[in-house]
Amino acid sequence: MNKPGLTFRQRSIKRSLDLVVSVTLLALTFWLILLAFAIASLETKSNGFFTQARVGRNGKLFKIIKIRTMHPKAAFSMRVTASNDPRITRFGRLFRKSKIDELPQLINVLLGHMSLVGPRPDTPGMVDRLEGRARDILLLRPGITGPSTIKYRKEELILAEVDDPVSYHREVLFPDKCRINLLYLEQYSLIKDLKYMLWTVFPLLQKEEAIIAAASSLHDINSYFL
Repeated sequence: MNKPGLTFRQRSIKRSLDLVVSVTLLALTFWLILLAFAIASLETKSNGFFTQARVGRNGKLFKIIKIRTMHPKAAFSMRVTASNDPRITRFGRLFRKSKIDELPQLINVLLGHMSLVGPRPDTPGMVDRLEGRARDILLLRPGITGPSTIKYRKEELILAEVDDPVSYHREVLFPDKCRINLLYLEQYSLIKDLKYMLWTVFPLLQKEEAIIAAASSLHDINSYFL
């Protein structure tokens, strides 16, 4: 039986792609990151960069870097965020909609905390709910984009339409993302990574049935969580 996780060759190729693309994109977008940082700093009257502890590969904690889109004290709340969340600043809504707030994560990729493609990095509290096979997800570097991220591109709009966003995220979205991320790990290929990157930049090109795999082979999902 094969061990879970990527092979040494797959990890090496994936990391090489991360380095080349992150350096290139940082060179092209550093001016936009600095502009967004300045706007966020003025609007929130604080550091325009938002950092928070997230769980990386093998459970190691790191500080994720984003453009601040919420008022400082509110931004450290552990609640999930809906699109109508009053904590989001005026320019923060634009940054979140355009994904400009995610650009500083290219620094995380360059430093080896993250990959361009992979599961989104969760907070320690969410990761603590993983059990059994679900913990295999931690064998991967978390990513800026990936199949679950693309499926839930409009997650904030989804959460805005339910009565209890926190419970819906915990009981519906999080388990579904886990299924998708496990399937991504089991069926990993460089070609798929390139497709996810392309679909992230050009969403109209994506084929939804190819992204949202049902993960029907991953049964008994409830046994994966505490």
